[in-house]
Formats: sequence, C-alpha cells, structure tokens
Amino acid sequence: MPSTSEMLRKVRQIEIRTNRLVTDSLTGAYHSVFKGRGMDFEEVREYAPGDDVRAIDWNVTAKMDRPFIKQFREERELTIVLMVDLSASGAFGSLDESKRELAAEIASVLAFSATKNNDKVGLLLFTDEVEQYIPPRKGRQHVLRVIREILFHEPRHTGTNVVKALDTVNHMIKRKAIVFLLTDFLQGPDGRLPTPEERQGDDLFRALGITNRRHDLTTILISDRREVELPDIGIISLEDAETGQLVDIDTSSAKVRQLYAKQNRERIAGLHRGLRQAGVGALPVTTGEPYVNNLRRYFESRSQRRH
Repeated sequence: MPSTSEMLRKVRQIEIRTNRLVTDSLTGAYHSVFKGRGMDFEEVREYAPGDDVRAIDWNVTAKMDRPFIKQFREERELTIVLMVDLSASGAFGSLDESKRELAAEIASVLAFSATKNNDKVGLLLFTDEVEQYIPPRKGRQHVLRVIREILFHEPRHTGTNVVKALDTVNHMIKRKAIVFLLTDFLQGPDGRLPTPEERQGDDLFRALGITNRRHDLTTILISDRREVELPDIGIISLEDAETGQLVDIDTSSAKVRQLYAKQNRERIAGLHRGLRQAGVGALPVTTGEPYVNNLRRYFESRSQRRH
C-alpha cells in the first residue's frame, strides 16, 4: 500500500492532467449532451405573438378570458455514477499503463467534467462483489476522494460480476442518473464473455438493458492490444488473472496467432452486438492510445441524436 504522501501526489497528478483535458477539450461537449434531462414547471405568463401555442394553459386562459402559456425551466442538476471494474484482469497492461490506471484517468475526466457542470458524482467499485459504494455528492474534495478510491482501493476479490454491480446501482440510485460502466468485460474463465451456463441464469445484456431504461447507461470498454493480438515471441505462459489458470501458447505459430485474433474479434463483435440490441452506448478505449478525441466525439454524437 503506498504512503499517504505518494497517494496524494498521484491523485494530484491525475487532477492536473484531467483538469487540463476537461478545460481544453470536453467541457462544451459534456455540457451539450448532459445539460439537464427534465423540465420543471415554473410559472404561467400571458401569451405573446410567436409563443408556442402548444404551451397554452387552457385552464388559466378560460379563467382570465385571454391566453396564458406555461413556462418551464430545465432541471439542471444531474447525478453521474461511475461504475469501475476492479477485477484482477484490470492490472494487465502491455505498455506503461494498466487498464485500471486508464479507467481511473477516464473516470477522473468524467468526474471533473461533472463538477464543472455542478453535477453530483457517485462511485461504485466492483469485482465479483460490490467492493465499495460512495453516494453522489458535489465538489472538488469529493471528486478527489473518488479518484483516490479508484486508484488505491485494494480489491478483496479477483473475479467479475457486472450483473450484480448493475443490480446494486438500480437499487441504490432511485432517481434517473447518468451511469458510466468502465470494464473490460473479461468475465469468463478464459477471458471471453461467459456462456449462459457460466452465468448461472444471469443475463448480462438483459441487465444492461434494464439499467439503461432506468438510467442513461454508457459502457466504456477498456482493452489492451495484447488481448486482441499476440506478438511472435515464441512459447509463453498466460495466466488468467481472475482464475489463476495457466496456458502455454506457441506464439511463433502463425496459425495460433490467427486463431487467437479470430476468437477475440468474435468476442468483441458479440459484445458490441449485444450492447446494440440492449440499446446501450459503447465507447472502446485502449491502453497506451489517446482517448480524449474519441470521448468528445462520443459526447457530440450523443448530443446530435438527442436533439
């Protein structure tokens, strides 16, 4: 466990970097797509030429014998919930950055974007159990606590259960929220999506769809390029971080490398297909690669669809 000073230094580094990214690239895009999801009635006023006739309040109009319209104001405050997968597979990273570190940075960008928008931020950390839940609140100090927990929470478990985490969010968050699920979706015994038998009746995509209907769910799919393709470096032993299972692979075989890549392409294609069918937005990100432009474009496309 790092010392308190090391933790504070790491959190501060994340804050400086992500604050710059938010200010330079994302504030407008975030505000555009998440600028309030409801309308609250404010008052009635007398009709003026050019007003939308659909807003006429016919009860008041009948009483006053002249037309009045209803005025509404946008419900400004939003709740953002960050669901971060801390299972053992997140420790993997073939470059200088692990998937967990990338998840922490993206979660920080989203949290600071929310703070600049005066929104609340909550956090749920999960493995195959819910490890920690921090209720949504506002403010910089709260966001710094969220970042610290993502970076330094020591998981008690190694596996992944996305369904249980989604069920917890649905139970804990009563009002409609913006939910970001940051995960690699590697939850089968060999790093693939589990079969129905392995899920023991839990339907992953059904759970994603339910959460998306109750809230507004976006999945951020975190990967490393070595999970999709193997380098030609001879015989290697791969260990499933979540199960401890060891497998020897001869990467010098072109057939082995092609089969590995094919299986992973099929896994990813199946994941995206299931997410589309569930109506859930998906943003793929990869360790060691820039993500800010992709995040901004995703926000902008969401804003265009919304309008």
